[in-house]
Amino acid sequence: MTAALHAGRLLARRYRLLDQIGAGGMSVIWRARDEVLDRVVALKVLAPSLAADARFRDMVREEARAAAQLVHPHVTSVHDYGETVAPDGATTSFVVMELLSGEELKLRLTEGPLPWAEAVQVGAQVADALAAAHRLGIVHRDITPANVMMTGVGVKVLDFGIATRIGAPDEDEDGGTFGTPAYVAPERLDGAPAQPATDVYSLGVLLHEALTGRVPYPADTWEQLSDALTSGPPPTLAGLPELPPAVARICLRSLARDPADRPTARQVATVLRAHLLPADTTPVPPPPRPPATPVPAAGGEGAAGPGGGAAVPADAGPDRRRRPLLLIAAVLAVGVALTVAALLPEQRATPRTQPTAGPAPTASSGPTVTESSRPAAAPSAPGSTGSPPAGPGTLMEAANRVDGLIGAGLTSGEIRADVGLDLRNELHNLTATVGSGRNDLAPPVARLREKVTVRRGEGGISQAYAERLDAAIAELGAARV
Repeated sequence: MTAALHAGRLLARRYRLLDQIGAGGMSVIWRARDEVLDRVVALKVLAPSLAADARFRDMVREEARAAAQLVHPHVTSVHDYGETVAPDGATTSFVVMELLSGEELKLRLTEGPLPWAEAVQVGAQVADALAAAHRLGIVHRDITPANVMMTGVGVKVLDFGIATRIGAPDEDEDGGTFGTPAYVAPERLDGAPAQPATDVYSLGVLLHEALTGRVPYPADTWEQLSDALTSGPPPTLAGLPELPPAVARICLRSLARDPADRPTARQVATVLRAHLLPADTTPVPPPPRPPATPVPAAGGEGAAGPGGGAAVPADAGPDRRRRPLLLIAAVLAVGVALTVAALLPEQRATPRTQPTAGPAPTASSGPTVTESSRPAAAPSAPGSTGSPPAGPGTLMEAANRVDGLIGAGLTSGEIRADVGLDLRNELHNLTATVGSGRNDLAPPVARLREKVTVRRGEGGISQAYAERLDAAIAELGAARV
Protein backbone atom coordinates (compact mmCIF):
# COMPACT_ATOMS: atom_id res chain seq x y z
CA MET A 1 0.00 0.00 0.00
CA THR A 2 2.83 2.43 0.81
CA ALA A 3 4.44 1.81 -2.56
CA ALA A 4 1.17 2.68 -4.29
CA LEU A 5 1.65 6.34 -3.41
CA HIS A 6 4.36 7.53 -5.76
CA ALA A 7 5.15 10.49 -7.95
CA GLY A 8 3.11 10.37 -11.12
CA ARG A 9 0.12 8.53 -9.67
CA LEU A 10 -3.28 10.03 -10.54
CA LEU A 11 -5.85 10.17 -7.75
CA ALA A 12 -9.55 10.42 -8.49
CA ARG A 13 -8.70 10.86 -12.21
CA ARG A 14 -7.72 14.43 -11.45
CA TYR A 15 -4.84 14.98 -9.02
CA ARG A 16 -1.36 14.03 -10.26
CA LEU A 17 1.13 13.44 -7.41
CA LEU A 18 4.37 15.37 -7.94
CA ASP A 19 6.47 14.97 -4.80
CA GLN A 20 6.10 14.38 -1.07
CA ILE A 21 6.62 17.56 0.92
CA GLY A 22 5.70 16.55 4.47
CA ALA A 23 4.54 13.79 6.78
CA GLY A 24 2.91 13.50 10.18
CA GLY A 25 1.56 10.81 12.46
CA MET A 26 -1.69 10.44 10.52
CA SER A 27 -1.02 11.77 7.04
CA VAL A 28 1.40 12.43 4.21
CA ILE A 29 1.44 15.76 2.34
CA TRP A 30 2.01 15.71 -1.40
CA ARG A 31 2.45 18.48 -3.90
CA ALA A 32 0.11 17.66 -6.78
CA ARG A 33 -1.32 19.14 -9.95
CA ASP A 34 -5.03 19.55 -10.41
CA GLU A 35 -5.27 18.53 -14.06
CA VAL A 36 -8.82 19.83 -14.40
CA LEU A 37 -8.10 23.39 -13.24
CA ASP A 38 -4.39 23.29 -14.13
CA ARG A 39 -3.05 24.45 -10.79
CA VAL A 40 -0.65 23.11 -8.18
CA VAL A 41 -2.25 22.13 -4.86
CA ALA A 42 -1.38 20.31 -1.64
CA LEU A 43 -2.87 16.88 -1.01
CA LYS A 44 -3.12 15.66 2.56
CA VAL A 45 -3.38 11.89 2.19
CA LEU A 46 -4.37 9.65 5.10
CA ALA A 47 -1.45 7.42 6.07
CA PRO A 48 -1.74 3.93 4.51
CA SER A 49 -1.56 2.30 7.94
CA LEU A 50 -4.79 4.08 8.93
CA ALA A 51 -6.63 4.11 5.63
CA ALA A 52 -8.39 0.79 6.27
CA ASP A 53 -10.06 2.17 9.41
CA ALA A 54 -13.36 3.90 8.59
CA ARG A 55 -13.06 6.08 11.73
CA PHE A 56 -9.91 7.75 10.42
CA ARG A 57 -11.42 8.23 6.98
CA ASP A 58 -14.40 9.90 8.64
CA MET A 59 -12.02 12.13 10.57
CA VAL A 60 -10.30 13.29 7.38
CA ARG A 61 -13.66 13.97 5.75
CA GLU A 62 -14.87 15.97 8.77
CA GLU A 63 -11.64 17.96 8.72
CA ALA A 64 -12.33 18.91 5.11
CA ARG A 65 -15.91 19.90 5.91
CA ALA A 66 -14.93 22.02 8.91
CA ALA A 67 -12.13 23.88 7.13
CA ALA A 68 -14.14 24.35 3.93
CA GLN A 69 -16.73 26.39 5.85
CA LEU A 70 -14.09 28.92 6.85
CA VAL A 71 -13.46 31.50 4.16
CA HIS A 72 -10.85 33.55 5.96
CA PRO A 73 -7.50 35.07 5.00
CA HIS A 74 -5.75 33.34 7.91
CA VAL A 75 -7.18 29.84 7.41
CA THR A 76 -5.81 27.46 4.79
CA SER A 77 -8.34 27.11 1.98
CA VAL A 78 -9.75 23.62 1.38
CA HIS A 79 -10.71 22.90 -2.21
CA ASP A 80 -11.92 19.28 -2.21
CA TYR A 81 -12.16 15.92 -0.47
CA GLY A 82 -11.81 12.65 -2.31
CA GLU A 83 -11.47 8.91 -2.00
CA THR A 84 -10.01 6.53 -4.53
CA VAL A 85 -10.12 2.74 -4.45
CA ALA A 86 -7.15 0.69 -5.68
CA PRO A 87 -7.60 -2.64 -7.57
CA ASP A 88 -6.87 -4.51 -4.33
CA GLY A 89 -9.78 -2.71 -2.62
CA ALA A 90 -7.65 -0.37 -0.53
CA THR A 91 -9.14 3.10 -0.07
CA THR A 92 -7.07 6.27 -0.19
CA SER A 93 -8.67 9.31 1.45
CA PHE A 94 -7.31 12.78 0.85
CA VAL A 95 -8.00 16.48 1.34
CA VAL A 96 -7.09 18.98 -1.38
CA MET A 97 -5.83 22.31 -0.02
CA GLU A 98 -4.11 25.45 -1.22
CA LEU A 99 -0.37 25.03 -1.50
CA LEU A 100 1.35 27.41 0.89
CA SER A 101 4.79 28.90 0.59
CA GLY A 102 6.31 29.82 3.92
CA GLU A 103 7.72 28.53 7.18
CA GLU A 104 6.10 26.79 10.12
CA LEU A 105 6.04 28.91 13.27
CA LYS A 106 7.47 25.86 15.07
CA LEU A 107 10.59 25.98 12.92
CA ARG A 108 10.88 29.73 13.29
CA LEU A 109 10.80 29.44 17.09
CA THR A 110 13.79 27.08 17.10
CA GLU A 111 15.82 30.27 16.53
CA GLY A 112 14.40 31.84 19.69
CA PRO A 113 11.43 34.07 20.55
CA LEU A 114 10.05 36.53 18.05
CA PRO A 115 10.37 40.30 18.44
CA TRP A 116 7.35 41.29 20.50
CA ALA A 117 5.69 43.22 17.64
CA GLU A 118 5.96 40.22 15.32
CA ALA A 119 4.67 37.87 18.03
CA VAL A 120 1.68 40.14 18.58
CA GLN A 121 0.96 40.21 14.85
CA VAL A 122 1.03 36.40 14.68
CA GLY A 123 -1.23 36.15 17.74
CA ALA A 124 -3.72 38.67 16.34
CA GLN A 125 -4.04 36.81 13.05
CA VAL A 126 -4.44 33.41 14.72
CA ALA A 127 -7.04 34.95 17.05
CA ASP A 128 -8.92 36.34 14.04
CA ALA A 129 -9.00 32.88 12.46
CA LEU A 130 -10.24 31.28 15.69
CA ALA A 131 -12.93 33.92 16.13
CA ALA A 132 -14.23 33.09 12.64
CA ALA A 133 -14.23 29.36 13.45
CA HIS A 134 -16.02 29.89 16.76
CA ARG A 135 -18.76 31.93 15.08
CA LEU A 136 -19.43 28.89 12.92
CA GLY A 137 -19.53 26.61 15.98
CA ILE A 138 -16.13 24.98 15.28
CA VAL A 139 -13.41 24.35 17.88
CA HIS A 140 -9.95 23.66 16.41
CA ARG A 141 -8.51 21.82 19.48
CA ASP A 142 -4.91 21.75 18.20
CA ILE A 143 -3.54 25.30 18.01
CA THR A 144 0.24 24.84 18.16
CA PRO A 145 3.23 26.40 16.36
CA ALA A 146 3.33 23.32 14.12
CA ASN A 147 -0.15 24.22 12.85
CA VAL A 148 0.62 27.86 12.08
CA MET A 149 2.35 28.67 8.78
CA MET A 150 4.04 32.04 8.31
CA THR A 151 3.59 33.17 4.70
CA GLY A 152 4.16 36.31 2.69
CA VAL A 153 0.52 37.35 3.22
CA GLY A 154 0.34 36.63 6.95
CA VAL A 155 -0.14 33.50 9.01
CA LYS A 156 -2.31 30.57 8.01
CA VAL A 157 -3.91 28.22 10.53
CA LEU A 158 -3.55 24.60 9.39
CA ASP A 159 -4.89 21.18 10.28
CA PHE A 160 -8.50 20.97 11.35
CA GLY A 161 -7.98 17.21 11.70
CA ILE A 162 -9.31 17.03 15.27
CA ALA A 163 -11.69 19.97 15.05
CA THR A 164 -15.17 19.40 16.41
CA ARG A 165 -18.42 21.18 17.13
CA ILE A 166 -18.93 23.33 20.20
CA GLY A 167 -20.47 21.18 22.94
CA ALA A 168 -19.33 17.87 21.44
CA PRO A 169 -17.62 15.32 23.73
CA ASP A 170 -13.93 16.16 23.91
CA GLU A 171 -12.61 12.61 24.30
CA ASP A 172 -12.18 9.88 21.71
CA GLU A 173 -14.03 6.56 21.87
CA ASP A 174 -11.43 5.14 24.25
CA GLY A 175 -11.62 8.08 26.66
CA GLY A 176 -8.32 9.59 25.51
CA THR A 177 -7.57 13.26 24.96
CA PHE A 178 -6.72 14.66 21.55
CA GLY A 179 -4.04 17.26 21.02
CA THR A 180 -0.50 18.26 22.00
CA PRO A 181 -0.13 18.17 25.82
CA ALA A 182 1.71 21.48 26.42
CA TYR A 183 -1.02 23.38 24.51
CA VAL A 184 -4.08 21.62 25.95
CA ALA A 185 -6.35 23.51 28.34
CA PRO A 186 -6.65 22.13 31.91
CA GLU A 187 -10.38 21.40 31.63
CA ARG A 188 -9.77 19.08 28.70
CA LEU A 189 -7.96 16.70 31.02
CA ASP A 190 -11.26 16.33 32.86
CA GLY A 191 -13.21 15.56 29.68
CA ALA A 192 -15.16 18.83 29.54
CA PRO A 193 -17.12 19.32 26.29
CA ALA A 194 -15.39 21.18 23.48
CA GLN A 195 -15.72 24.95 23.84
CA PRO A 196 -14.08 28.04 22.32
CA ALA A 197 -12.28 28.79 25.61
CA THR A 198 -10.07 25.74 25.08
CA ASP A 199 -8.80 27.22 21.81
CA VAL A 200 -8.19 30.55 23.56
CA TYR A 201 -6.01 28.78 26.14
CA SER A 202 -3.96 27.19 23.35
CA LEU A 203 -3.70 30.62 21.73
CA GLY A 204 -2.37 31.99 25.02
CA VAL A 205 0.28 29.24 25.14
CA LEU A 206 1.27 29.98 21.54
CA LEU A 207 1.55 33.72 22.20
CA HIS A 208 3.53 33.12 25.41
CA GLU A 209 5.94 30.87 23.50
CA ALA A 210 6.29 33.36 20.63
CA LEU A 211 7.14 36.11 23.14
CA THR A 212 9.45 34.14 25.44
CA GLY A 213 10.61 31.11 23.48
CA ARG A 214 9.06 28.68 25.97
CA VAL A 215 5.63 27.30 26.85
CA PRO A 216 4.23 28.16 30.31
CA TYR A 217 3.85 24.50 31.34
CA PRO A 218 6.35 22.22 29.54
CA ALA A 219 4.94 18.70 29.06
CA ASP A 220 5.26 15.85 26.60
CA THR A 221 2.65 13.58 28.21
CA TRP A 222 -0.70 14.06 29.91
CA GLU A 223 0.83 13.03 33.24
CA GLN A 224 3.56 15.66 32.90
CA LEU A 225 0.97 18.28 32.01
CA SER A 226 -1.14 17.41 35.04
CA ASP A 227 1.91 17.64 37.33
CA ALA A 228 3.02 20.95 35.79
CA LEU A 229 -0.44 22.47 36.22
CA THR A 230 -0.54 21.30 39.85
CA SER A 231 2.94 22.27 41.01
CA GLY A 232 4.38 24.62 38.41
CA PRO A 233 4.68 28.37 39.01
CA PRO A 234 2.09 30.61 37.36
CA PRO A 235 3.16 31.99 33.97
CA THR A 236 4.63 35.46 33.83
CA LEU A 237 5.85 37.91 31.20
CA ALA A 238 7.74 40.09 33.65
CA GLY A 239 11.00 39.57 31.76
CA LEU A 240 9.74 41.61 28.79
CA PRO A 241 9.72 45.23 30.00
CA GLU A 242 9.18 46.57 26.47
CA LEU A 243 5.97 44.55 26.03
CA PRO A 244 2.83 46.74 26.24
CA PRO A 245 1.02 45.94 29.52
CA ALA A 246 -2.28 45.33 27.70
CA VAL A 247 -0.66 42.59 25.59
CA ALA A 248 0.81 40.92 28.67
CA ARG A 249 -2.57 41.06 30.44
CA ILE A 250 -4.55 39.54 27.55
CA CYS A 251 -1.98 36.75 27.16
CA LEU A 252 -2.07 35.83 30.84
CA ARG A 253 -5.87 36.08 30.93
CA SER A 254 -5.99 33.59 28.07
CA LEU A 255 -4.04 31.16 30.29
CA ALA A 256 -6.55 31.36 33.17
CA ARG A 257 -7.31 27.98 34.73
CA ASP A 258 -11.05 28.71 34.74
CA PRO A 259 -12.45 28.88 31.18
CA ALA A 260 -14.95 31.52 32.30
CA ASP A 261 -12.08 33.88 33.16
CA ARG A 262 -10.60 33.81 29.66
CA PRO A 263 -11.39 36.40 26.99
CA THR A 264 -12.96 35.41 23.69
CA ALA A 265 -10.81 35.00 20.59
CA ARG A 266 -12.39 38.16 19.21
CA GLN A 267 -11.41 40.12 22.34
CA VAL A 268 -7.84 38.81 22.09
CA ALA A 269 -7.67 39.84 18.43
CA THR A 270 -9.01 43.32 19.24
CA VAL A 271 -6.46 43.97 21.99
CA LEU A 272 -3.54 42.65 19.96
CA ARG A 273 -4.53 44.57 16.83
CA ALA A 274 -4.64 47.76 18.89
CA HIS A 275 -0.88 47.45 19.31
CA LEU A 276 -0.22 46.90 15.61
CA LEU A 277 -1.66 50.21 14.45
CA PRO A 278 0.81 52.41 12.59
CA ALA A 279 1.53 55.83 14.04
CA ASP A 280 -1.03 58.33 12.91
CA THR A 281 0.58 60.59 10.30
CA THR A 282 -2.65 61.73 8.65
CA PRO A 283 -3.08 65.51 8.87
CA VAL A 284 -6.35 66.40 10.54
CA PRO A 285 -7.72 69.92 9.93
CA PRO A 286 -8.37 71.75 13.20
CA PRO A 287 -11.97 72.52 14.16
CA PRO A 288 -13.13 76.16 14.27
CA ARG A 289 -12.72 76.14 18.06
CA PRO A 290 -10.97 73.60 20.25
CA PRO A 291 -13.33 71.52 22.40
CA ALA A 292 -14.06 72.96 25.82
CA THR A 293 -14.06 69.53 27.45
CA PRO A 294 -11.29 66.91 27.60
CA VAL A 295 -10.95 64.83 24.42
CA PRO A 296 -10.31 61.14 25.18
CA ALA A 297 -7.24 59.71 23.46
CA ALA A 298 -7.05 56.11 22.30
CA GLY A 299 -6.52 53.92 25.33
CA GLY A 300 -8.41 56.21 27.73
CA GLU A 301 -5.61 58.69 28.60
CA GLY A 302 -5.99 62.46 28.64
CA ALA A 303 -6.12 64.44 25.44
CA ALA A 304 -2.71 65.96 25.95
CA GLY A 305 -1.15 62.70 24.72
CA PRO A 306 1.70 60.84 26.38
CA GLY A 307 2.04 63.43 29.13
CA GLY A 308 -1.37 62.45 30.46
CA GLY A 309 -2.62 65.97 31.25
CA ALA A 310 -6.25 66.89 30.68
CA ALA A 311 -7.22 69.20 27.82
CA VAL A 312 -7.94 72.83 28.68
CA PRO A 313 -10.24 75.19 26.75
CA ALA A 314 -8.19 77.40 24.46
CA ASP A 315 -9.73 80.58 25.83
CA ALA A 316 -9.10 79.66 29.47
CA GLY A 317 -6.57 81.77 31.37
CA PRO A 318 -4.92 85.08 30.51
CA ASP A 319 -1.88 83.71 28.61
CA ARG A 320 -3.28 83.40 25.06
CA ARG A 321 0.16 82.45 23.70
CA ARG A 322 -0.53 78.90 24.98
CA ARG A 323 -3.51 78.45 22.63
CA PRO A 324 -1.56 76.99 19.63
CA LEU A 325 0.02 74.29 21.83
CA LEU A 326 -3.31 73.29 23.31
CA LEU A 327 -4.92 73.28 19.89
CA ILE A 328 -2.22 70.97 18.52
CA ALA A 329 -2.70 68.58 21.46
CA ALA A 330 -6.45 68.42 20.89
CA VAL A 331 -6.06 67.90 17.13
CA LEU A 332 -3.55 65.09 17.62
CA ALA A 333 -5.87 63.37 20.08
CA VAL A 334 -8.78 63.58 17.62
CA GLY A 335 -6.56 62.11 14.89
CA VAL A 336 -5.57 59.16 17.07
CA ALA A 337 -9.20 58.54 18.08
CA LEU A 338 -10.33 58.55 14.43
CA THR A 339 -7.53 56.16 13.45
CA VAL A 340 -8.45 53.67 16.16
CA ALA A 341 -12.15 53.92 15.32
CA ALA A 342 -11.43 53.21 11.66
CA LEU A 343 -9.16 50.22 12.17
CA LEU A 344 -10.78 48.69 15.24
CA PRO A 345 -14.49 48.41 14.44
CA GLU A 346 -14.98 45.79 17.18
CA GLN A 347 -13.93 48.14 20.02
CA ARG A 348 -16.34 51.06 19.80
CA ALA A 349 -17.83 52.52 22.94
CA THR A 350 -19.50 55.86 22.18
CA PRO A 351 -22.54 56.89 20.13
CA ARG A 352 -20.26 58.69 17.64
CA THR A 353 -18.92 55.38 16.32
CA GLN A 354 -19.97 53.37 13.27
CA PRO A 355 -22.34 50.40 13.34
CA THR A 356 -20.68 47.04 13.69
CA ALA A 357 -21.77 43.45 13.27
CA GLY A 358 -20.45 40.56 15.29
CA PRO A 359 -21.02 38.64 18.51
CA ALA A 360 -23.39 40.06 21.09
CA PRO A 361 -21.61 42.59 23.33
CA THR A 362 -20.21 41.43 26.63
CA ALA A 363 -19.73 43.36 29.81
CA SER A 364 -16.19 44.20 28.75
CA SER A 365 -16.87 45.17 25.17
CA GLY A 366 -19.26 48.11 25.62
CA PRO A 367 -22.52 48.84 23.83
CA THR A 368 -22.96 48.24 20.12
CA VAL A 369 -24.50 51.08 18.17
CA THR A 370 -26.40 50.66 14.92
CA GLU A 371 -27.40 53.38 12.53
CA SER A 372 -29.19 51.72 9.65
CA SER A 373 -30.68 54.98 8.41
CA ARG A 374 -27.22 56.39 7.59
CA PRO A 375 -24.93 53.40 7.09
CA ALA A 376 -22.12 55.19 5.28
CA ALA A 377 -21.84 58.27 7.52
CA ALA A 378 -18.54 58.90 9.19
CA PRO A 379 -18.39 59.65 12.93
CA SER A 380 -18.36 63.31 13.85
CA ALA A 381 -15.20 64.59 15.43
CA PRO A 382 -15.63 66.46 18.72
CA GLY A 383 -16.46 70.05 18.06
CA SER A 384 -17.77 69.48 14.53
CA THR A 385 -21.17 70.48 13.28
CA GLY A 386 -22.15 66.92 12.33
CA SER A 387 -22.45 67.74 8.62
CA PRO A 388 -20.86 65.27 6.19
CA PRO A 389 -17.36 66.15 4.96
CA ALA A 390 -16.90 67.58 1.50
CA GLY A 391 -15.18 65.00 -0.70
CA PRO A 392 -13.61 61.75 0.47
CA GLY A 393 -11.50 63.44 3.17
CA THR A 394 -8.60 61.59 4.78
CA LEU A 395 -7.89 57.91 4.32
CA MET A 396 -9.11 57.07 7.82
CA GLU A 397 -12.35 58.99 7.36
CA ALA A 398 -13.04 57.25 4.07
CA ALA A 399 -12.12 53.83 5.49
CA ASN A 400 -14.42 54.44 8.44
CA ARG A 401 -17.30 55.18 6.08
CA VAL A 402 -16.68 51.94 4.18
CA ASP A 403 -16.53 49.99 7.45
CA GLY A 404 -19.77 51.61 8.63
CA LEU A 405 -21.46 50.66 5.38
CA ILE A 406 -20.32 47.05 5.80
CA GLY A 407 -21.61 47.00 9.38
CA ALA A 408 -25.00 48.39 8.39
CA GLY A 409 -25.23 45.86 5.56
CA LEU A 410 -24.60 43.04 8.01
CA THR A 411 -27.27 44.37 10.34
CA SER A 412 -29.85 44.69 7.57
CA GLY A 413 -29.04 41.33 5.98
CA GLU A 414 -27.80 42.87 2.73
CA ILE A 415 -24.34 41.35 3.36
CA ARG A 416 -23.74 37.76 4.45
CA ALA A 417 -21.74 37.36 7.67
CA ASP A 418 -18.73 35.59 6.14
CA VAL A 419 -18.61 38.15 3.33
CA GLY A 420 -18.65 41.04 5.81
CA LEU A 421 -15.73 39.48 7.67
CA ASP A 422 -13.82 39.02 4.42
CA LEU A 423 -14.39 42.63 3.35
CA ARG A 424 -13.43 44.02 6.74
CA ASN A 425 -10.21 42.02 6.73
CA GLU A 426 -9.40 43.34 3.26
CA LEU A 427 -10.15 46.89 4.43
CA HIS A 428 -7.93 46.45 7.49
CA ASN A 429 -5.10 45.13 5.29
CA LEU A 430 -5.51 48.15 3.01
CA THR A 431 -5.21 50.70 5.82
CA ALA A 432 -2.31 48.80 7.43
CA THR A 433 -0.44 48.66 4.11
CA VAL A 434 -0.81 52.37 3.48
CA GLY A 435 -0.05 53.22 7.10
CA SER A 436 3.23 51.28 6.89
CA GLY A 437 4.53 53.71 4.31
CA ARG A 438 3.39 52.13 1.03
CA ASN A 439 1.18 54.96 -0.12
CA ASP A 440 -0.08 53.67 -3.47
CA LEU A 441 -3.80 53.20 -2.86
CA ALA A 442 -4.68 52.03 -6.36
CA PRO A 443 -3.79 48.29 -6.12
CA PRO A 444 -5.44 47.54 -2.73
CA VAL A 445 -8.52 49.60 -3.65
CA ALA A 446 -8.81 47.69 -6.94
CA ARG A 447 -8.59 44.39 -5.04
CA LEU A 448 -11.31 45.47 -2.62
CA ARG A 449 -13.62 46.57 -5.45
CA GLU A 450 -12.99 43.30 -7.28
CA LYS A 451 -13.83 41.37 -4.11
CA VAL A 452 -17.16 43.19 -3.87
CA THR A 453 -17.93 42.24 -7.48
CA VAL A 454 -17.03 38.59 -6.91
CA ARG A 455 -19.04 38.38 -3.70
CA ARG A 456 -22.04 39.98 -5.38
CA GLY A 457 -21.84 37.30 -8.07
CA GLU A 458 -21.81 34.62 -5.37
CA GLY A 459 -24.94 36.08 -3.81
CA GLY A 460 -23.15 37.25 -0.66
CA ILE A 461 -24.07 40.92 -1.25
CA SER A 462 -27.27 42.30 -2.73
CA GLN A 463 -26.97 44.10 -6.06
CA ALA A 464 -28.05 47.47 -4.66
CA TYR A 465 -25.74 47.25 -1.66
CA ALA A 466 -22.80 46.19 -3.81
CA GLU A 467 -23.23 49.38 -5.84
CA ARG A 468 -23.21 51.49 -2.67
CA LEU A 469 -20.11 49.74 -1.40
CA ASP A 470 -18.33 50.16 -4.70
CA ALA A 471 -19.04 53.89 -4.68
CA ALA A 472 -17.73 54.23 -1.12
CA ILE A 473 -14.57 52.27 -1.99
CA ALA A 474 -14.04 54.48 -5.06
CA GLU A 475 -14.12 57.48 -2.72
CA LEU A 476 -11.58 55.68 -0.54
CA GLY A 477 -9.25 55.55 -3.55
CA ALA A 478 -9.44 59.34 -3.85
CA ALA A 479 -8.79 59.99 -0.15
CA ARG A 480 -5.81 61.93 1.17
CA VAL A 481 -3.02 59.63 2.38
